[in-house]
Amino acid sequence: MNSILFDSKLLDTELTTDEIHVWCASLDQPVSRLQRLTRLISTDETMRAERFHFEEDGRRFIVRRAILRTILSGYLSVEPSRFQFCYGKNGKPQVADTFGEGKISFNLSHSEGLALYAFAREREIGVDIEHVRDIPEMEQIAESYFSARENAIFRTLPENERKEAFFNCWTRKEAFIKATGDGLSWPLDRFDVSLVPGEPARLLRIEGDSKAASQWFIQDLKPAFGFAAAFAVKGGCGRVHCWQWSDWAADN
Repeated sequence: MNSILFDSKLLDTELTTDEIHVWCASLDQPVSRLQRLTRLISTDETMRAERFHFEEDGRRFIVRRAILRTILSGYLSVEPSRFQFCYGKNGKPQVADTFGEGKISFNLSHSEGLALYAFAREREIGVDIEHVRDIPEMEQIAESYFSARENAIFRTLPENERKEAFFNCWTRKEAFIKATGDGLSWPLDRFDVSLVPGEPARLLRIEGDSKAASQWFIQDLKPAFGFAAAFAVKGGCGRVHCWQWSDWAADN
């Protein structure tokens, strides 16, 4: 499956067990909307926003959490301000209470003013987005964090393909470990993903085991020009819907 583009036209927000929904949102919202979104978050979230050193980071945190609440509200028919979140042992958030039938799992990622939100029912999901940029120490990072197989492939690529390959690899790896909920406790060099530009996104091996890897599905995403992204989910994947979060959600 090729990379999926994001649609600005909302068709249906019912999330079934065989679907994956991904939303992309700008975290730089106008002041009038920021004020409305601020009213949706909890006191604890407001306090967290105030602890950021830079004011812009605090504003983006508010928007990030408020948008998460509005999307969950659409799925679960619950007022956005009612949600409470709890966290796994490695910090992965989830809804603290069960609303309706079927657990909704979600994950979010943000980079340079853009956020991605991924949702699934009855299974864990992870998502990652990165701003594609020049990184002088790219080869050293790959040497430190990519697997031996990934590094061998990375070094054979032409110079003009290495940046894309680097971010392909990084977003796929991050999406997978975020889906597992293990975070940094799972070393990035203990599993292999595909990375060559133009090849499908795949989890190839987990500690050398291709059968274990085949239980996972990874998909590239194209949320905006200049960004790389991917989600990972355990089990097969039916339909994938990707939307741009926009005015309709903020004003409902």
